[in-house]
Amino acid sequence: MAKDLWLPKGYELSDGSEISSLLFGNDQWQIFDTSGTNKVLLAKPVLVQRWNDIGLLKESFFSVIEFGSMLFRVLYSHEKYDLLPVQNNTKSLYDKIDALAFAIALRESRNFSKEDSFHDAIYVEQYSRLLPTWTITPCINDDVILGAWLTGGVHISTDSFRRLTHLVGWMNTKDIAEIVGAAGLCVPVDMYVSTDIQTAPGGILREHENCAKVFRLPGRPQIEEFFTEHVIDIILNAEKYKRMGIEFPPAIVLHGPPGCGKTHAVDRLIEFLDWPSYSIDSSSVGSPYIHETSRKISEIFDKAVKNSPAVVVIDEMESFLSDRRAGENTGLYHIEEVAEFLRCLSEATKNKVLVIAMTNLIDMIDPAILRRGRFDHIVEVTMPSKTEVSSLLESLLDKLPKDNNLNMEAIVDALTGKALSDAAFVVREAARLTAKSGKSQLDQISLEMSMKNLPKEKEKNKKIGFLKE
Repeated sequence: MAKDLWLPKGYELSDGSEISSLLFGNDQWQIFDTSGTNKVLLAKPVLVQRWNDIGLLKESFFSVIEFGSMLFRVLYSHEKYDLLPVQNNTKSLYDKIDALAFAIALRESRNFSKEDSFHDAIYVEQYSRLLPTWTITPCINDDVILGAWLTGGVHISTDSFRRLTHLVGWMNTKDIAEIVGAAGLCVPVDMYVSTDIQTAPGGILREHENCAKVFRLPGRPQIEEFFTEHVIDIILNAEKYKRMGIEFPPAIVLHGPPGCGKTHAVDRLIEFLDWPSYSIDSSSVGSPYIHETSRKISEIFDKAVKNSPAVVVIDEMESFLSDRRAGENTGLYHIEEVAEFLRCLSEATKNKVLVIAMTNLIDMIDPAILRRGRFDHIVEVTMPSKTEVSSLLESLLDKLPKDNNLNMEAIVDALTGKALSDAAFVVREAARLTAKSGKSQLDQISLEMSMKNLPKEKEKNKKIGFLKE
């Protein structure tokens, strides 16, 4: 929030009310409460001019205030209507009408502005508008903006319809679908939405087949292609595959060095599928007590089967599924744990539970686990290539206002072979440096400075504390 009030408390406005307190603001706009029935939005003329040029809100809606040497444009909004920044909404909605009003404002504003992101917009409910402010922050898609608004700040896409309905428990599924459709967004009319929902007001609600999602994994095209062909296509075209005897995708193992992107890829797949997920790792199932590990493995798979379709993710599978013939793992209880896992694995696939395991040490895994028919696909995930790093950087930078003459060659070369999280850090750090310096676009200098701030692999954690005199 801006530290300096553009207008002092007690300043008299043209409607006869007085400035009461600053509610929200930054260096381009401020929202004030007043002693009357209105809240007011003050904005710098250049910002209002951009809204006018786009057609979002005409300049004629704004009056003029001169205070000292400063000139502001002011918009009045009755206190019964919301007037607040979209990203500062942390309240939980409990009224369908309020949620529907925001959805309609999102749709109407998108009609005027096809490219701008509304994640940093000001919501003016009285005029059913979202007014973008073009800050140096990553753009966010409309489906996530609406999901965050409905849930009071949770970063969730409306495409994740099942999870959304759980988070917005005060509203029924049909009403949520109506609101998503009213925003002009795609509603999956399938197992998540009652089949009696065919249209929303204005025919906004559309069939799932007409707006099918496409799985994307920027920076990892080979994993993207593998998941699309061997998992997603089988799920989305179940009848076609069922005729050929394929009921459900088989279990998968991803293996590769730390930082290669295994976990990120699996997380994106789960997000796309919008299925409940359950995690198995040494911390969740490991136990010093006899039979306890086997019991915990069974319980997790039972939960997944009960809530299928679902995903079970096994992280660091070598920690409890290592070779029974190796050294200390020759005990009967280890054999019992592996046997229990194999039993659960067979039941999982029959009950539409997708099992994905990950390991850094594929050679340590018990051969009985890796046989075909158990894990049909054993996929090696290597560190990202130059092309993959370039693709990810392009995807991340595409969401930010940036200089069109960026030279990425040296940066791509420096990041090739490193974890994709390093590339994400560089872009995020460059955006921070850009915002800190007050620039309106991310430039070459900010990128090069962010590369210098990238922690070295063997660098110790930075320490913050008091210096000794």
